[in-house]
Amino acid sequence: MKCVCPSRPAVGYLLAALGVVGTLFTDRSQAVADESRFIDHSLLIAPEYPCTWPSYPFPRFQISRQRTIGPDSAYNVDVLLIDGNTGTQLDVPPHSVARPDLNREKSGPLGLAYTDKIAAWQFGGEACVVDIRELLDQSPNGISPLVQPAHVERFEQQHRQLRFGDVVLFRSDFSDRYYQPLPAGRRFIADILDRKAPGYPDPSPECMEFLATRKVMTLGTDSASMGPLPNLAEPTHYAGLKHGMIWTEGATNLGALPPTGGFYCLLAPKHKDGPYSEGRAFSIVGGDLPRRLIDACRNERAIDLSPALSPEFPVTSPGVRTGDHRQTYLKVDFLYSDYLDMWHHGHLMDSMSGTHLVPPAFALPPDSQAIPYAPEVRGWLEEYEARFGKRGISSLTTEQVPLDWTCGEARVIDVTSLIGTMKSQEWPASPEIRIDHVLTFEARHGQLNPGDVVIFQTGHTDKYFRAAPADAEMWQNPLTGKAEGWPAPGPETIHFLKGRGIRCVAT
Repeated sequence: MKCVCPSRPAVGYLLAALGVVGTLFTDRSQAVADESRFIDHSLLIAPEYPCTWPSYPFPRFQISRQRTIGPDSAYNVDVLLIDGNTGTQLDVPPHSVARPDLNREKSGPLGLAYTDKIAAWQFGGEACVVDIRELLDQSPNGISPLVQPAHVERFEQQHRQLRFGDVVLFRSDFSDRYYQPLPAGRRFIADILDRKAPGYPDPSPECMEFLATRKVMTLGTDSASMGPLPNLAEPTHYAGLKHGMIWTEGATNLGALPPTGGFYCLLAPKHKDGPYSEGRAFSIVGGDLPRRLIDACRNERAIDLSPALSPEFPVTSPGVRTGDHRQTYLKVDFLYSDYLDMWHHGHLMDSMSGTHLVPPAFALPPDSQAIPYAPEVRGWLEEYEARFGKRGISSLTTEQVPLDWTCGEARVIDVTSLIGTMKSQEWPASPEIRIDHVLTFEARHGQLNPGDVVIFQTGHTDKYFRAAPADAEMWQNPLTGKAEGWPAPGPETIHFLKGRGIRCVAT
């Protein structure tokens, strides 16, 4: 949760929220049914890992600690330089399918199916794990052993025939074995390209065509890419992407899944006109929850709650004072594809661009040592602690947040009635979401349960997320007192939600 107005109460609310969440995490209750559990299938992204494609001119992943908690900032602020071909990643049709207007042999409507256009249901489905471990390291250096239709048919003989709504996952355990910190991590991709090690297993074009006959639309591999080396990467990509398939590259821990029955999902940033994207892959196994989610995706019942990311949209805060703005979201071109008439690109962006996760370490120090805050911020903290007790501590950053803490039954609390309730002379300020708003919701819809995800529906993004120059109402005018701020919860409300066992709050 992120309160946005620069007034004294608004920042206090943010400190309160993260302080309580940091405390709440330590005595968490289970978020899903007792039998259900989450499995992480994502590679850790860090400069010391082989997380980016190592060939020139692909940019290396960088994380810059732009600001840290102290005299100049109440928060830890990071900036990322990240290419979509980083770590566990998503490929969509325009990676290989040319736009219709180019009138080329590989042109088609799917050449416009960018990451921001893929329907939400296609990102998930029933995990069908095709075991190809016998292929690992069974090829000459620099060459990928091929997954053929026979491997998929063997899976079908052992389990069941594949169908629409399945996510076919090729498990060789390649990433589990070779994704290591550098220099040992060169074995993941670089040594293969230098023909010093066998290639990773990958499906042949014929395998992709076979999967298309089964109407499979979503795939995944624990290899570094879905493209067999050295010469079949593009033929395999096109063979699948021309049918509208999407897939995960660089998954891991697929051995934790049963052959069928688990729910698998890859979620990724919604880059406008993106042919690929970095992502986060996970699965859910056990209990009734996987069946419910599989059924929802198979019947195309999924809702996208994320706005598209683009330099033309107000995806980061412009700040209040000069120099306080977050890193603007920038598209970084680095390699031109003549056939696709497209620049391969990455992004330079604030780590909280667009729809994002706020972990406790964003605003909490890792220990109890005194922080030399600016006098104004120190005053906010003293006021908060006088009312609610000692502010919490936490070193919980995004990669440490368990997936089940971020998911749960959605409880949408409509607070749009608060819009327009602040007098203009009180700006910059937000209408406060109070405990009585939550109690009113509970009286109508039932009490909140531990593990629920509370979503405060303000309508602000729906109304004001507009391309420049019509973007001022999203951030700038509320921050500078030219418009009312969006509704935001006060510290009492956050403490109340803690008492209900809520760990994840959204707006």
